[in-house]
Amino acid sequence: MQALPVVRSLLHRKDFRALYSTRLVGQFGDGFFQAALASFVLFSPEREPNAAAIAVAFGILLLPYSLIGPFAGVFLDRWLRRNILVRANLLKALLTVPVIAAVLAGSESVILGISVLAVLGVGRFILAGLSASLPHVVSGKELITANALTPTSGTIAFVVGATTGLGIREIFGGGDPGSVALLLFSIGTFISAALIARTFAVHALGPTHRLKSSMVDSLRGVTGDLVTGIRTLNSHRVAARALLLVAFNRISFGVITAGSLLLLRNTFHQSVNANAALADFAILSGFAATAALIAAILTPWMSRKIGIPHWSAVAVAQASIGMAVFAFASTTQNFPLLLVAGFSLGFAGQAVKVCSDTVIQRKIPDESLGRVFSLFDMSVNVALVSGIILVALLAPVSGIAPVLYAGIGVTLALASFWYWRTARKIVQ
Repeated sequence: MQALPVVRSLLHRKDFRALYSTRLVGQFGDGFFQAALASFVLFSPEREPNAAAIAVAFGILLLPYSLIGPFAGVFLDRWLRRNILVRANLLKALLTVPVIAAVLAGSESVILGISVLAVLGVGRFILAGLSASLPHVVSGKELITANALTPTSGTIAFVVGATTGLGIREIFGGGDPGSVALLLFSIGTFISAALIARTFAVHALGPTHRLKSSMVDSLRGVTGDLVTGIRTLNSHRVAARALLLVAFNRISFGVITAGSLLLLRNTFHQSVNANAALADFAILSGFAATAALIAAILTPWMSRKIGIPHWSAVAVAQASIGMAVFAFASTTQNFPLLLVAGFSLGFAGQAVKVCSDTVIQRKIPDESLGRVFSLFDMSVNVALVSGIILVALLAPVSGIAPVLYAGIGVTLALASFWYWRTARKIVQ
């Protein structure tokens, strides 16, 4: 495989290894954290989620951060990114403490929602910072391989963390005590990620031309800087087109996530058998993560062979087929077909994300990169929640909604066709 020598070359770079390790350890801890939350909120026998409840949960977790995403971008271009990675990981550890308190109290209160929102919001800020920092440790043709390797490995670390966490939860007796144990483990991983990030030289991760101003001036300049970020993206239509394709694909991911939760929780298993539903959802997540790994291996080679836009279009086209399979699986209650659909959507999500990250990093100036990546995160989150809301509005509690799922598949097919046709306008 042509990618293997490039990967070996990347791993010989000290700064790349440190940035890579920061991501892996942090996302491993995210897996612990979200496994604890899933166990407590979505897969407890005492709590039976419906589509609206799932939509509200994801909305609380993602949409508010989407609104503050542009602020994050401004700070990524004003503050030293090395310091952000250190302090934000420590902040995540601190913010996990009130989540533990809420779980110990058995409370699904506003305090729990706000605390979880804060932890995941800081986590998204860290991921945007990692993406903006990557061009400072990798350059040239190695960048697309790095973009394939790092987020994919991070996703796998997340899934491994979540799967490991479910096992640890059972060791501690399951239930809320097991969730607390996972949250304590996640605190340790967040602190470890901060310590790894601290090994960088202070200026190693940029920004190259840092916007210097006081906190007050930074806050006052958010609106103007946001407009600048939007104009930057608008003036680089190649990057804007790539971002739009990711958003289309992310809507489908939101649909299949919420649909799968409903199907597994309320149709494939009896409502009291929450552990079996959770185990199946973990298997489904594992299939999606495996697909992401395969996409990460294939994407650098295929994008060089047929071009980034054409490979992105192919990935989305096969996702449209995956949504059709998902529609059929929902009506037949066929779990293997559900796994096939999850594999298809996981493959497309990673392939398109790798390609889009690379396009944005190549086309957007470094001094605007943080703002653009935060806008990227904002659009991805809004698209994900939009897909979940579609399920909440149009799907029954059973999750059986083949017309909705087939319609999303048709939308993906049209998006793929559009991106393929406009590929000739994209400069590699």
